[in-house]
Amino acid sequence: MAKIIPFKAVRPTPDKVSLITSRSYDDYGAAELAAQLEFNPFSFLHILNPAYVNQQKLGWEKRFKLVEHKYLDFKNEGILIQEESPVFYVYEIHSNRHTFTGILAGTSVEDYQKNIIRKHEDTLQYRVDLFKDYLHETGFNTEPVLITYKDNPILSEWIANKKKSRPVYEFSTTNKEKHILWSVSDLDEINWLEKQFSEIGTLYIADGHHRSASSELLYEENKASGNENLNYFMSFLIPDSNVKIYEYNRVISDLNGHSKDDFIKEIAKNFIIKTKKQELWKPKHKFEFGMYLDGEFYALRLKEEQFSFKNVLERLDAQILYDTILQPVLGLGDLRTDERIAYVPGTKSITSIKDMVDSGEHKVGFMLYPINIEEIKAIADLNMIMPPKSTYIEPKFRSGLVVYEL
Repeated sequence: MAKIIPFKAVRPTPDKVSLITSRSYDDYGAAELAAQLEFNPFSFLHILNPAYVNQQKLGWEKRFKLVEHKYLDFKNEGILIQEESPVFYVYEIHSNRHTFTGILAGTSVEDYQKNIIRKHEDTLQYRVDLFKDYLHETGFNTEPVLITYKDNPILSEWIANKKKSRPVYEFSTTNKEKHILWSVSDLDEINWLEKQFSEIGTLYIADGHHRSASSELLYEENKASGNENLNYFMSFLIPDSNVKIYEYNRVISDLNGHSKDDFIKEIAKNFIIKTKKQELWKPKHKFEFGMYLDGEFYALRLKEEQFSFKNVLERLDAQILYDTILQPVLGLGDLRTDERIAYVPGTKSITSIKDMVDSGEHKVGFMLYPINIEEIKAIADLNMIMPPKSTYIEPKFRSGLVVYEL
């Protein structure tokens, strides 16, 4: 029985929304970030990087305090405004590839602890601790956890009707996305939405495992304070069928002492190998892998008859690649920390992998077939953890569009 709540969101004034909102801070290269900060005084990036003007190098605690102060400056100057009463939002993103539509709401830390909100990825404790400190010092969060729910025709019909009403925002961005936000402030609609999600039962984290874990840690450390806002974290809830899952491809810096011929001979024990030469080949089915090595592409097909998989985790292509090549042949250990491996999201062209190998910085690249939502849910249902960087999931949320205050 999942619990969602409306919240008194902070958001941009309508005339400045396209100027204020930004992509995730980590998504900007140095030059683009500098240009945004130099020429757009309204960008939310000024809040996320408050030391830009003085080019200061600060400790985390002082930097987080500056984030809080800059955020309050934006509120005091009327650049950001707060809802008078708690609301939900219907939010739609039109990218050049897909359209995503869902509901922005507060989701329950208690549901997360009780496994009503289920996870499939492991977290790094230092990142959980760091973001917990960020939340504590700044007092707000603008990056919702992406959560999926089972497709619900009744909810879909309600959302379709809601989209016929006048939106709060409708704007486009420089990366050719269109964003539309509708407010849900009517008390009857709010109660109805809460009831619908209470009947869904189970929710699944698609993206945002560190954010949800940090929210739980902050709650545990401060639950005696009686601050109700800490009992929830902001989430973007979308149906299973609407999430878009891409693979994370892998590039490795060396062949672990193997010659090219010896390496191919080793992997041929578990795979049927076909040379594709200069064809930009990528997998079209599960148990297929692409490989780029020494200027040529290869198609690898797992010899399934040699394997007896015990569970859904062992059947994941990312796990198979690790169990058959990355660990036994290339000698990779912890994929979260091993510096010999780098990851390339499936949203990037195969040529980016080719360029990384051709540059000499890496020796071999592997292309995977994307995991599907049912595999993610099955892993979560069994309390299992996927290999690191198994999925690159869209949609991605814009910072500064909606803020959840703590």
